Amino acid sequence: MNLTITPAAARFMRMMILADGTSGAGFRLSVSPGGCSGLSAEIAVAEAPAGTEKEAVVENVRLFLDAQSRLLLQDVTIDFVDSPTSQGLVFHDPKQAACSTSSGH
Repeated sequence: MNLTITPAAARFMRMMILADGTSGAGFRLSVSPGGCSGLSAEIAVAEAPAGTEKEAVVENVRLFLDAQSRLLLQDVTIDFVDSPTSQGLVFHDPKQAACSTSSGH
């Protein structure tokens, strides 16, 4: 699968795994359509893939992804933003148009 994780996002994921999991734990990422970037996600630390999830290792982070997430994350870059107004993972999907606040008038 073609998925990019920035160093900041990888660091965030590794810190969560260290805080909430064991040495062999991974990062569960369940992505669904929605949100300004076209994707929204639920995240959790898990010991192993569940059910139909598959494991992908990107930037030395074990990711547990279900089928929909693997499809939606194709060609996506995951970044981590820590600003005064927001903190969290951000998805840059080249298949989605950028968010716009301009009107059509």
